[in-house]
Amino acid sequence: MSLSLIFDMDGTLFQTDKILEISLEETFKHLRALNLWEKETPIEKYREIMGVPLPVVWETLLPDHSNEIRKRTNDFFNKKLIATINEGNGALYPNVIEVFTYLKKNNNSLYIASNGQIEYLNTIVRYYNLDQWVTETFSIQQIQTQNKSDLVGTIVAKYHIEKGVVVGDRLSDINAAKSNGLLAIGCNFDFAQEDELSQADIKIDSLSELLTIVATLNAEERVL
Repeated sequence: MSLSLIFDMDGTLFQTDKILEISLEETFKHLRALNLWEKETPIEKYREIMGVPLPVVWETLLPDHSNEIRKRTNDFFNKKLIATINEGNGALYPNVIEVFTYLKKNNNSLYIASNGQIEYLNTIVRYYNLDQWVTETFSIQQIQTQNKSDLVGTIVAKYHIEKGVVVGDRLSDINAAKSNGLLAIGCNFDFAQEDELSQADIKIDSLSELLTIVATLNAEERVL
C-alpha cells in the first residue's frame, strides 16, 4: 500500500513570508486611503495567526469593521497576493521539487490541503507546475465548516486513504492528522510555534527529511 502525503501550502510548501508583508502593506495602505484605518499595518498579528481561515484573519485584524468591509478587504488582499506571485516574488521552500519528484517516483500519492482560497492556491500550483506531482489541491472554501480537520477528512474519504501523513507547520495541520488517524509531521519553518509543534508525531527542520521518514514508513509497511 503506497503512502499518501497531504501537505499544507502556506509556510510548508510555499514561502508565504516573501509575499505576505508587501501584500498586507498594500492592503492597509488601501484602507488608509479610504479612511478605514489609521494605525500601522498589523503584520506581526498576522504572523501569529497565520494558518487560520481568512474570515478569521479579518475578524482578528479588523475587529471593529463590518463584515462587508472585511470581505472587500479580503478580496483586495487576495488580488495583491496573486499579482505578487505572478510577478515572481514568491518561492517554494528548498527541496520541494526534489522531494516531490522522489515521492511521486516511488508511487506515493500527494495532495494539498490549505486554508487558502481556491484562486490563490491555483495560482501557486500553476506558477510552479505542482500538478505534475500533486493529485489534487483542496481549499477550505470547498467545505462549509471551515475546519482543516474536515478538509483533510474529505481527502481521506474521496481517495480511500488508509495510511498517510499530514505535513504542515501549524496546530490545525497537526489536529487534522490526528483526527483522521494519520501521522502528524510538523514543519519547523517561518510561522511555526514550538508549543504547537510539540504536539506533532515527528518534527522536521527541512522537507528533505521526509525522504528518510517516508522510506522508513514504506519499509515498515512491506514488513507488515
